[in-house]
Amino acid sequence: MAGTATEAARNGAVSDATADQYRLWLRQMVLIRRFEEKAGEAYSLGKIGGFCHLYIGQEALAVGTLAALRDDDYVVSAYREHGQALARGLSARSVMAELYGKATGCSKGKGGSMHLFDASLHFMGGHGIVGGQIPLGAGFAFAAKYRGTDQVSLTYFGEAAANIGAFHETLNMAGLWRLPAIFVIENNGYGMGTSLRRASAIPNLVERAASYNMPGVVVDGQDVDKVKAATDEAVERARRESTPTLMEIRTYRYVGHSMSDAAHGTYRTKDEVEEYRARDPITVLAQRMRDAGLLDDEGMEAIEADVRAEVEDAVKFAEESPDPAPEELWTDVYAPAAQDGGER
Repeated sequence: MAGTATEAARNGAVSDATADQYRLWLRQMVLIRRFEEKAGEAYSLGKIGGFCHLYIGQEALAVGTLAALRDDDYVVSAYREHGQALARGLSARSVMAELYGKATGCSKGKGGSMHLFDASLHFMGGHGIVGGQIPLGAGFAFAAKYRGTDQVSLTYFGEAAANIGAFHETLNMAGLWRLPAIFVIENNGYGMGTSLRRASAIPNLVERAASYNMPGVVVDGQDVDKVKAATDEAVERARRESTPTLMEIRTYRYVGHSMSDAAHGTYRTKDEVEEYRARDPITVLAQRMRDAGLLDDEGMEAIEADVRAEVEDAVKFAEESPDPAPEELWTDVYAPAAQDGGER
């Protein structure tokens, strides 16, 4: 359990496996942070078009949840998915090139920021329609159960999506059919510029799990250990018992809803943002590692240098990559016909 690992870290007694895990998680979170900062810079310079929703502040949520999955488990997300894609294993090059709309991007330059996709990693895409991915997540879970595999489906969505019809319809089916599904509410407090408390009659969204006969869990999204531990338990329920789980992971974004939104807008105060920055997920893990003797200033500087080099390489790769060929407009529109001429 991660709680045990946390206590061990405080006592300076960390196993080699935990130490390696911490180093991986820290690097992943730093990579997400620096990648997103560079993406924001490129967007401001007009190099990235369309919409762009940054993940800054939510790094522990993506890293902790995905650390609990197997490579063959399904992942589906909303449009704030850069961090999840990187944590799942998509290369910084392929993600940055996709943001730039280049042919070398993970979606061939035709998806952009909101539609990162890699079937080889079972990363089944970011989706721009609010809540539109929630039924898809249940569909992947249904398919796994129908085939008799022990795969799990994990679906991310924001707290505002928990108020739409697809959320309720999907969780009802998942609870009724006992699907191996994990539904993750990334509760960063705001649906665009509207506070959750102004938009939801029940601000404790996890309470909705009881309506659909599934466990509900509230998790501190700023602590990667706690996120991993809670997700481990949800994965175990899904994989061994085919029991779905609703996870409300409470986190925070330090930036606006999207790049078209001011950093704080008029809907939250700088004091509120600073309050959450005091529990920055990267700082929380880095301090835990320092306390356990796993990290010092030189080690942190080495991680930063390595990550910055990777991000700069991704930008260079994206800028030098070709645009999609004009004829690509007509590809990937329909699934190919079956070889025998029948329908798929």
